[in-house]
Amino acid sequence: MAEDEHGGPACDAAISLAFSVLGKRWNGMILDALSSGPLSFVALKRTVTGISDAVLSDRLTELAETRLVTRDVDPGPPVAVSYALTPQGEKLIPVLEQLGAWARDNLVVPSRA
Repeated sequence: MAEDEHGGPACDAAISLAFSVLGKRWNGMILDALSSGPLSFVALKRTVTGISDAVLSDRLTELAETRLVTRDVDPGPPVAVSYALTPQGEKLIPVLEQLGAWARDNLVVPSRA
């Protein structure tokens, strides 16, 4: 662990960068959905239950900007748009699978009274 300018512990910059992307709600689920192969916007919305069109669009744009997802347009007719993991995104899938396994084994979801 590094130290900050005050001599105290500081978070690793790479971990901070990773969680700036993965810490956003829905991003991990979108990446997981794409781990099976390319999907259309509609198929992604069906797979990532509960996400709105606007948020899905925003998250896909962000994931494309970080080079984890590609947006491919087939001019058709009809025009078809699909989203797929980049090689960098594919390298993240085993990490997400490990995180999911850890969560199943170690996290307790609090009950709501």
